[in-house]
Amino acid sequence: MVVQVKSNSNNSSKTMDGSQQKVEANVLLLGAENVGKSALTVRFLTRRFIGEYGNIESIYSHSDRIDGRDINFNIWDSLHPQNCEVDGCISEKQLQWADGFILVYSICDRASFNVVRRQVQRIRQCKSKVSGSTPIVIVGNKRDLKHRRTVSSEEGTLLALSSDCEFFEISAAENYHGVLLVFHELLDLIREARALKKGPAGFKGIVRSMSAVFGRRRTD
Repeated sequence: MVVQVKSNSNNSSKTMDGSQQKVEANVLLLGAENVGKSALTVRFLTRRFIGEYGNIESIYSHSDRIDGRDINFNIWDSLHPQNCEVDGCISEKQLQWADGFILVYSICDRASFNVVRRQVQRIRQCKSKVSGSTPIVIVGNKRDLKHRRTVSSEEGTLLALSSDCEFFEISAAENYHGVLLVFHELLDLIREARALKKGPAGFKGIVRSMSAVFGRRRTD
């Protein structure tokens, strides 16, 4: 079973992003150690589940065809430093690189949930000067271990709703479909955010053109 909560954003990216050019999406995975970030990434890339990983930070490239569009995912599977500061341990380089974020915690580890909470705050603070919303999906992983749960689904839902994020609760170990939904949802959010950024610029251009026309008419 996959639990999903949608934010208040209108998911209209499929119609707003009508260009047939190949879509590039830079996805940054964040979260504490041992929450399943690498397992989730590899599950998406290969459909296979691998449970054990070393402390390796990797960037993967993956091409797919979704809704008739060629998509290229660049996925940065980041490490979480052990002696992490309160700011969420996200570098400026990562913030500038990413088009969207997947923040992963384990439902069996409350400390990892608190890490995600700090990371959401850090992203929102740093991106507040940028027009439009920043695509973020929060993922509660290890749903198959719900007998060891320390973070309720309701807490994940409330965090997502209060910070305008999407929320999924999944098991990367048991369910490929849930992982697929996470990445596809983030892609939709990225496309929607890009379309919204183009919107105001286009509108301003129309206003400037109309002002120029009416200005000429007044001076003729």
